[in-house]
Amino acid sequence: MPEPAADASGPGAPGPATSGAPVSGAAAGGPAGSGATQRMPRREPARRRPGLQLGLLIVNQLLAGIGVATGMALAAILVADLTGVTALGGLSQSASVLGAAIAAIPLARLAVRSGRHVALATGYASSAIGAVLIVVAASTGLVPAVFLGLAAFGAGTAAGLQARFAATEVAAPGFEARSMSLVLWATTIGSVAGPLLSSTGDEIGRAAGLPALVGPFVLSGAVFAVATLIAGAVLRLPRAGRLVADATADGSTERVGSWAAFRSAFRDARGRLAILAIVCAHTVMVGVMVMTPVHMTGHGVPIAMVGVVISIHILGMYAASPLMGWLVDRIGAPRVIAIGGAILLVATLIGIFAPADSMVLIPLALGLLGLGWSAALIGGSTLLTTTVAPASRVALQGATDAAMNVAAAASAALSGLVLGLAGFAGVNLVAIVVLVPLVLAGAAMARQARRSRTA
Repeated sequence: MPEPAADASGPGAPGPATSGAPVSGAAAGGPAGSGATQRMPRREPARRRPGLQLGLLIVNQLLAGIGVATGMALAAILVADLTGVTALGGLSQSASVLGAAIAAIPLARLAVRSGRHVALATGYASSAIGAVLIVVAASTGLVPAVFLGLAAFGAGTAAGLQARFAATEVAAPGFEARSMSLVLWATTIGSVAGPLLSSTGDEIGRAAGLPALVGPFVLSGAVFAVATLIAGAVLRLPRAGRLVADATADGSTERVGSWAAFRSAFRDARGRLAILAIVCAHTVMVGVMVMTPVHMTGHGVPIAMVGVVISIHILGMYAASPLMGWLVDRIGAPRVIAIGGAILLVATLIGIFAPADSMVLIPLALGLLGLGWSAALIGGSTLLTTTVAPASRVALQGATDAAMNVAAAASAALSGLVLGLAGFAGVNLVAIVVLVPLVLAGAAMARQARRSRTA
């Protein structure tokens, strides 16, 4: 992937305008500084110390990671078992990701009105309810209700993704990327432990008389109930709406709707690169990851080994997050996005040639898949947050998360069909095609930066 040159990546780069009608910082007439060094606007005074808020946010993310990963590790196999159609396994992830997409914008609006902690609690509560519905529906053979439960379960993913933006709102100026990466890193322990707990949950469920593969969702529901309690009763975060209010207080800037903000940002080279980094990386990661358990079990690999591979993948997604945040602060978000795209390409190339039962190449491919996702998501999210005016920031965050989850839901649904027609190699080939728009956006931004330097 061509490395897009950051036009102001070094220390001391000026930040975006904090008011004015245009959505993007570049469009607003201000310097297009790097996501690594731009300062966020003054925030609403916190009810608690920022360090304590960030710590509570990290703890809650750990629990949310356990909740999501424990249930979803075997969701594709559960659906395939219930329906008797292997290709439908990908629809489990599609339903969950589509639920996250549907929840993204309402949760962003709730964050503006009532606070990020209220939005997080709402998302986690929805996941707890979804887990209960999955358990009941799978136990009674109501397959459509299983998909409905998976959609509600996906709201927890939307809440977890929103938490990365909450971290930037309680961060000290200049440390937004690192705070975001710490919150994502906190998900590592929970997300790695989750798949390993899936077999334990399955055993508990069987002992309680539940069908196979249903027990993990019992554990997920309990964990999300605890996360809901912490977010709603203990965690206190500033209202995201304060950023909008500060930007529009003088009447010079109108509030911007979610999709209007998305369209405006996409017209700017920096905004387009940020959006495509998030959307393309998430689409590739979900499309390949969701079919890996189905691919492996279809070739006789034990479920316990599948859990290990998924844990390695999730470790790649989150364990290196602090490193990615530090890199963003050091070399700029565009370059970290380029690194992420290159890693994703290597991961999919390995996936094309790796045998299904290889406990070296498959874990390596899935680990790199997670690592590339981490670099692209943190780089893209930082670039997205620091290159738009405050009046449109929260709206754009919600719209981008919705877009990435819609794309990933389509990817998960189609990956099942691709697996049936062209095997796991075909799934990875399609993932490479998805990376093409990101490569083109990076190349376009690099050309724009070169023209700016020679002008």
